[in-house]
Amino acid sequence: MQVEDKAYVAIDYKLTLDNGEEIDKSPEGQPLGFIVGVGQIIPGLEKELMGKTTGDSLQVTVEPEEGYGQSREDLIQELPKSQFPDDVEVKPGMTFQAQGPNGPMMINVVEVQDENVKVDLNHPLAGKRLQFDVTINEVRQPTDAEMSEVSQGCASGGCASGCSC
Repeated sequence: MQVEDKAYVAIDYKLTLDNGEEIDKSPEGQPLGFIVGVGQIIPGLEKELMGKTTGDSLQVTVEPEEGYGQSREDLIQELPKSQFPDDVEVKPGMTFQAQGPNGPMMINVVEVQDENVKVDLNHPLAGKRLQFDVTINEVRQPTDAEMSEVSQGCASGGCASGCSC
């Protein structure tokens, strides 16, 4: 079976940046499983997998527009210090996870001021070109349980570098 819309696909992958820095990879013996066309992986990777079959290996370059988008200045904001945990000394470079309108999101601290904290709400990989080394382990029709999880908004099997990959 070929990778097509609504197929279940399991891949081994390694994600690096242009400079060779490894960002993520599937754990040994635990391929990433997802259903094509439901937003579980980034569009650029999904597009390049279409038509491939079990056993295929490929290298994929995903531009920011088909990955996590360009970094946006409007997502750099100031929040009151009171919105951060009282028992933590907030410092630049720290990251926090918060619940956003579309699910969990990372908040990256840029600067700490007297009353406010300047944060970057862009995805950490926004504006970056992504290099994937991928091997397709499995392509099949999804089970009813897998389809049910997707319809309830759960990402079965994870997500390459965060959901809406």
